[in-house]
Amino acid sequence: MDEQHAETLRAVEHELTALLRRGRAVSWEVAREVHPNLEPNAYGLLLWLRRCDSVRLTDLSTRLGIGKGTLSRQIRGLEILGLVRRIPDPTDGRAAQLSLTEEGQARFDAARAARMGHIRGTLESWPAEDVAEFARLLGRFNDAWS
Repeated sequence: MDEQHAETLRAVEHELTALLRRGRAVSWEVAREVHPNLEPNAYGLLLWLRRCDSVRLTDLSTRLGIGKGTLSRQIRGLEILGLVRRIPDPTDGRAAQLSLTEEGQARFDAARAARMGHIRGTLESWPAEDVAEFARLLGRFNDAWS
């Protein structure tokens, strides 16, 4: 690997570190907007539940790469807050489908709108093609990372 490529990779690592640090701070803010007692990492769970409409715990565990026991505890916390519900799976009586409650959906949507407003404000001066390319490259990076 030549020195220029190594320096470029160090720059990528630096920018990723900055992005992740900011992301953690934003996650705290957004989580508090959804519910004052919500753990910051739970926003990602709510995002997946909002995207899927309803999903089995095992499928969500696989998709997120989180152990079923850990995920079950996190989901239980969201149930206690009234944000998530379990309903019997119509195809398998032993399993349950997870989904957002109406309250969870409303709170998530309001917090997401605020987050999207921040993203929109950050990227509003960028040309639309740059935003599209940024989204494409982030997706490619995330796909390769897993």
